[in-house]
Amino acid sequence: MEVLRRSSVFAAEVMEVFDRSPTDKELVSQAKALCRDYINSRLIQAGVSWSKPEYNAPVPGGKLAEVSTILLRLGDELEYIRPNVYRNIARQLNISLHSESVVSDAFLAVAAQIFTAGITWGKVVSLYAVAAGLAVDCVRHAQPAMVHTIVDCLGEFVRKTLVTWLKRRGGWADITKCVVNTDPSLRSHWLVAAVCSFGHFLKAIFFVLLPER
Repeated sequence: MEVLRRSSVFAAEVMEVFDRSPTDKELVSQAKALCRDYINSRLIQAGVSWSKPEYNAPVPGGKLAEVSTILLRLGDELEYIRPNVYRNIARQLNISLHSESVVSDAFLAVAAQIFTAGITWGKVVSLYAVAAGLAVDCVRHAQPAMVHTIVDCLGEFVRKTLVTWLKRRGGWADITKCVVNTDPSLRSHWLVAAVCSFGHFLKAIFFVLLPER
């Protein structure tokens, strides 16, 4: 009964958050919940077995669950366009997955480069695709604990870089506008920006591989 009570409380809190302007802390918490959901989806898709930790998943039928569904849908399209970018990320970056600091630094370097020229929803989707791709690599290489590190890094990046932008748009629910029109020819408003981040991703790989000076 206690578990059910906590779930009900969480559901109420989620609905309350989407009924008003979210705080910085709430936006970061939502970002991390969305990241866990995205990563879990990609692990299942990759057929990777792991012991999924308990966490507050988006409430079925809630606004955050809708955001998660749309984020995954846009991610599917983006990863279809550039499949090689979002797979085998650790190998592309030439990093060891046994060091938390190495994984954190590499992810944050990529994240910073993706948003060098500004913030768009396409680039946000790209950020989540990178996080999930790296998480799949970690689990495949027997480093499942690194998934938590990646989620925390994404949350910290959102706090430092994306929160102000998200608040101006009223929060994560703004991403639902990306799929209002179902005509594939009119989706370029977010796809083009995301595909452009491909160049920034390659720059980040080069940056991470550079020796320290």
